[in-house]
Amino acid sequence: MKPESVSLHPLGAAAASSAAPVPEMLCIFGTGDLGRSLGLRLLQSGYRVVYGSRRPHSCGPLPQGAQVMSHETAAQSASLIFICVHREHYGFLETMAPDLAGKVLVDLSNNLKKGMYPEPNAAYLQRLVPGASVVKGLNTLSAWALQNGLLAGKQVYLCGNSAEAKRAVAEMATKLGLTVLDKGSLSAAGELEDFPLQLFPEWRLPLSVAVGLTAFFYFYLLIRDVIYGYVEQDKDISYRIMVSLGNKVFPIVSLIMLSLCYLPGVIAAFLQLYRGTKYSRFPDWLDRWMLCRKQMGLIALGFAFLHAIYTFITPTRYSVRHKLITLVVDEMKNNKTTPFYFDNTEAWGQDSFYVLGILGFFLYVLLGLTSLPSVGGSLSWREFSFIQSKLGHLTLFICTAHGYIYGWNKFLRLSTYKWYTPPGYMLCLIVPSVVLVLKALVILPCVDRTLTRIRQGWERNQPREEMGKVTNL
Repeated sequence: MKPESVSLHPLGAAAASSAAPVPEMLCIFGTGDLGRSLGLRLLQSGYRVVYGSRRPHSCGPLPQGAQVMSHETAAQSASLIFICVHREHYGFLETMAPDLAGKVLVDLSNNLKKGMYPEPNAAYLQRLVPGASVVKGLNTLSAWALQNGLLAGKQVYLCGNSAEAKRAVAEMATKLGLTVLDKGSLSAAGELEDFPLQLFPEWRLPLSVAVGLTAFFYFYLLIRDVIYGYVEQDKDISYRIMVSLGNKVFPIVSLIMLSLCYLPGVIAAFLQLYRGTKYSRFPDWLDRWMLCRKQMGLIALGFAFLHAIYTFITPTRYSVRHKLITLVVDEMKNNKTTPFYFDNTEAWGQDSFYVLGILGFFLYVLLGLTSLPSVGGSLSWREFSFIQSKLGHLTLFICTAHGYIYGWNKFLRLSTYKWYTPPGYMLCLIVPSVVLVLKALVILPCVDRTLTRIRQGWERNQPREEMGKVTNL
């Protein structure tokens, strides 16, 4: 065969002959923590960085590879400039307005509180430098996140009056691994500047639900356990308020919060079956509920940790030791020769109760660990879905069984219903039981269809003689 007529050259010569593209130069005004961290991340992403400073020769340590110049000189070397200074220091930008004409200014500033100024910082900057295109964005990024590279998949917001300027900033942000969401014109700058001032916005609903459940069950059990004993039995057992009530409330809230993580998924499945499609939009309340499932799960894990710690210290409490010693002494006084009666059923029930509690807590911790970005990012989507969905429902089932075994011999006792009210563990089993039943109703048709396909495939692959034998059987 004749060789192809292709001229080959050494890689070094080819690399030398073709001129490498020159990285884009970006300018940063401000050499504080945010400016230095942003410059470091830009350099690691392949950009060239120049800093503009009032004191170029004494501005402190900067990332290796970056240049530092005066504001005027630095502005001339780049078309995209990041403003990493506070609003009260914007005065020098007004004097530089001719040098900044035609430039894209990215305002990263934030305020200490809402309504601190009559107009947003970005609008004020645009008024100072009317010839530039101001884009508000990246202000939700912290210096710590930039320095440690925790940017993959993180969502940032942009707004500005120039679509071309926003496009340039969005391309840069995408190269940093960020997800960009355009919020429209510069009139949305005030909304963007208020984002960093929000205190746990994604945790507000889960925390409200957890606090409400904790308060309700705490006062409910306070009435049933402490006040009932004082009124009906003339017993002062107020010491139970500190540990005993807490050790009852924590598992109740934990189980309900865990079931609330999986209840919206079941509701969504029934909605899709009812509508006959999975592409229709969920109601806003359900969509918001599904978005905070991770926070609900982590709160449930926190309450489970408290329950485990409270259970661990229970044998060391004075009231428990006193009750145990009193029981032994009374038994010895009544009959010193007869050994204690061993209830085999009670032993099975208690051991099953502890085993299910330990397994449930182990799976709880596993779910919590995989929800962390550093751990979940190392899993494939199928692995992550298996742990959070399959093992999650298994965790809910085990923890629910843990609660049922706790009250397995108390459901039919009249003494259990003090003042005709059910105990707390009965109430907490309602929601997880409903979730498991609904999940089973969703799964059973799928299992039936799968078994039908398997049977049909097996029948097609069987010879007719064997099929006749099977039919006769």
